[in-house]
Amino acid sequence: MPKITAIVITKNEAAHIAACLDSLAWADERLVIDSHSTDETAALAAACGARVEVRDWPGYGAQKNIATGLASHDWIVSVDADERVTPELAAEIRRTVERGDTCGGYRMARVSFHLGTWIRCTDWYPDWQVRLYDRRRARWKETLVHESVTVEGDVGRLSSELQHLPYRDLADHVDTINRYSTLSAQQLVARGVTSGPLRAIAHFAFAFFRNYILRRGIVAGAPGLVISTLNAYYVWLKFTRVWELHRTSEQVSRADAARTTSSDASERSERQA
Repeated sequence: MPKITAIVITKNEAAHIAACLDSLAWADERLVIDSHSTDETAALAAACGARVEVRDWPGYGAQKNIATGLASHDWIVSVDADERVTPELAAEIRRTVERGDTCGGYRMARVSFHLGTWIRCTDWYPDWQVRLYDRRRARWKETLVHESVTVEGDVGRLSSELQHLPYRDLADHVDTINRYSTLSAQQLVARGVTSGPLRAIAHFAFAFFRNYILRRGIVAGAPGLVISTLNAYYVWLKFTRVWELHRTSEQVSRADAARTTSSDASERSERQA
């Protein structure tokens, strides 16, 4: 019978880690890779019976690849500290691995709890995530943000949901948008993407329409309206920061060119003197 390692990467997740690991008690191994937390994350994880390794932070995807490599078993379930595996999902994972079909990984729908309700609309749902995979045929992309798994071969789907508790409150939500939009903008600039204020506004308008109308945020009442607006705000901020990064880069280039021209002129004056 194939065995399963559940991996969790952490950094100051004392508020979440015990409940997360409790939801993974069915796994054959629970491995926590902690990035030098300054709270009780590592101690709480160890008290729950998890194997804890402390490592420097190389990035989301890179850290999950490290965790995957340190696991004792080839079948991996990757869960973030703010996520929970329900008994129904755990049973389905067990059945799937024991069945031994040809898929190298499996997607599962992720449902988020925010503003007092489970959100099954907007861009947040079904939010398919590959979180069960055979490490011999899968690897995390080492991106700055929104890391994902690349699987060799077929990818299946599970029917049970992964639960997600992404934010403490709206302030935490906005702080996360600020952090992630910066990283996403850096990734886009690295790929050669450009933007401007009008383009950012157009992206905002379409993102809100997609979230609130096409993906039925309107049916969720006030939470659907708030989440649709904040999802669109994230998109606007990301593309505005792409414009900002390009603008800053151009200003630096012009300043460097001006210094070079001034230096060349000074050298010519000295030679003539």
